[in-house]
Amino acid sequence: MFIVANRVPVAAGWEETFEERFRQRAGQIDQQPGFVRMEVLRPESDETPYVVLTTWQDKASFEAWVGSEDFKLAHSNLMPKEAFDGEGKLEMHEVVVASEQSG
Repeated sequence: MFIVANRVPVAAGWEETFEERFRQRAGQIDQQPGFVRMEVLRPESDETPYVVLTTWQDKASFEAWVGSEDFKLAHSNLMPKEAFDGEGKLEMHEVVVASEQSG
């Protein structure tokens, strides 16, 4: 598995707009080959950025999505610069150990 964490510092007052953009696009990324899961994490403190986690079967699946028309559509019509409180950060990780509760 391959996980991408996009850390997004959303400015005060823009939180609902940011979240709504994901609600409106819910289900679009699901159609991408190799896609496993997406989670949008709301921070508990003002100093912490939002985190958008996407899980993929492998790095190649993520890279194929980044090169797709759906990616371009999802990232068109960007929010204004004042909606963000600094630069975002993209982190990529390969899963080495995973554990899940069963049943």
